[in-house]
Formats: sequence, structure tokens, C-alpha cells
Amino acid sequence: MSSFGDINRINTNIQALDSQLSLNRINKGLAENQMRLSTGLRINRAEDDAAGYSIATKLNARVAGLNQALANVGDAKSVLDIAEASFDVVMDQLIEMKALATQAANDTLGDTERRFIGKQIQELGNDINEIADQTVFQDFELLNGNATAATRVGGLTLTFQVGERAEDIIETTLNAVNVSMLFSDGTTVADFGVGAGSGGAGATSIRATAATANGGGELTFATGANAPKSADFRNFLKSIDTAIERMADRVNDIGVTQSSLTLREVTLSQAISANSSAASRIMDTDFAKEQSESIRLQILQQTATSALAQANNGPQSVLGFLG
Repeated sequence: MSSFGDINRINTNIQALDSQLSLNRINKGLAENQMRLSTGLRINRAEDDAAGYSIATKLNARVAGLNQALANVGDAKSVLDIAEASFDVVMDQLIEMKALATQAANDTLGDTERRFIGKQIQELGNDINEIADQTVFQDFELLNGNATAATRVGGLTLTFQVGERAEDIIETTLNAVNVSMLFSDGTTVADFGVGAGSGGAGATSIRATAATANGGGELTFATGANAPKSADFRNFLKSIDTAIERMADRVNDIGVTQSSLTLREVTLSQAISANSSAASRIMDTDFAKEQSESIRLQILQQTATSALAQANNGPQSVLGFLG
């Protein structure tokens, strides 16, 4: 800053240097102001606000993770919707089975009619296995149990990443849906006849075979001497009720998981909004404030330019001493 008497020296124009320094500072501030207005960001480089830049970067990373987690929740719900749709069809097959078995349990039918009903029930069982085979999402067979098991038993456990932290997961198990798993334990043969046929006590008239690596078991109805009678179908009705209860448990499990995913969807949406707002307060430009600052700096730029021009003309006054 110039001091008393500096104007009387011409080799070094202190006033001009001071004015130039002031103008450079104003130009730098104006350039930064224009950068903030053009990018919409208050912090464009780490040097603008090192702490704020670091905090905002972490917040933006979290928001990115939350956004992907929200997409994961949508994909998870799609998987469960596919499984649920198949469950509904399987339940319809079981209900039809029950109606047919109830009809066959009535003594108003003869052996021929019961044989027809048995074939129809057997085909319904095959349809259940086919539904399980066709319930696929991204190459995952959802309803055929553990993909690494030797037989189509057990359940397929799915782990959904529903948050941006490693521990933010939801697990669900889709138990296998096939004849063997619904009417038995999946690994053993189940007999449902009561030996009422002419084959004698203990004769097998209705059977559910075990699941294998290539199939989910099958319902079989004996012919000839062991052909099922009304009492056999009445006993078989109990197993159908058990199969319906097992399917109801599967539907309930999916419903509970879907409810958890819906709740997580709401939570993630709120977290994304909150974290985005926090990052915005740190990083984004306040346009009203910056526009006011721009006008102030432009005025100062004009006055500093005028002051520099006057400072450059100042040494000419020394010529008066030489007159």
C-alpha cells in the first residue's frame, strides 16, 4: 500500500501497483463467481473447501450405493412376484386335486370312473412339476430347491443386498415345489392307500414317488387288484390338505419377505432424499447469493480499473516541478 510521498517518485508507481493488486484480486473473485454460476457448484475443486469437498464426496458415494440398493429391492420384488405367481397356479392345481379326490371318495362312482380321476390327478401333479421347472429368473430355477443338491429337494436361499453397507441384507428361502416335496419329504416314497382294494391289507393304491435330480416325483395310482377305492381316496384327501398347508406356508413366507422389501424401499427413498439434500447444501451454489456477489464484483472491477488508470497518470504531475 502506498504511503505519504510515494506519488513524488516515478520509477516505481506504488499507487499503480496497489491498484493492480486490488484489480487482480477482484478479477480472481469474479472468475470464481462465474465458475460457480456456470457449474451450479459452490465447490468445484478441493481447494475451494477441502473439508466440505471430503464430506460431500462421502455423501455422494453413499447416495450412489443407496440408489443401487433401491434398484436391488425392485429386482428382488420381481423375483418374488414370479415365484408367487407360480405358487398361485400350484395352489389352483391342488384345489382341483382336492375336488377330484372328494368326488372319487364317494361310493356313487365305479372303478372305471375312479381310474379316470386318478389319471387326471396324476397329470395335475405332473403340471406342478412342470410349473417348478419353468419358474426361472436369470437362469435361477427358483422352485427346484438347492441347485447344488443331488435331488430337487430343500430350498433355494436368496440373499438380497438392500443397503449400501455389507450387512444390509435380506435373506429368503424358496422351498422346492414339486409332488415329492408337497406330498412327502422329498427323499422317500409316500403311500396313501389304506389297502381297501382287493389286493389285501397293506396294498399300495396311491403313491408319491421321491424326487430325483431329473424330476420332482410323481403321483401314481395302482390298477388291477390294487386299484384305489373310495376309502383310499378319503385317506389321500388328508395328504392333499397337508400339501395345501405347505403351499400356504410358502406363500406366507414370500408375503413376509415382500413386506420387508416394501418397508426397505420406503426407508431407502427417505435416506436418498436426506443424503442428497445434505450433499446439496455443501456442494451446490446459492444462485441468488452468487448473482448479488457477481454484481458487486463487477462494480468493484470497474472502479479498480478506473483507479489503476488514474494511478498510471499520477507520475505526470511530477512534470510540474520541472516547469
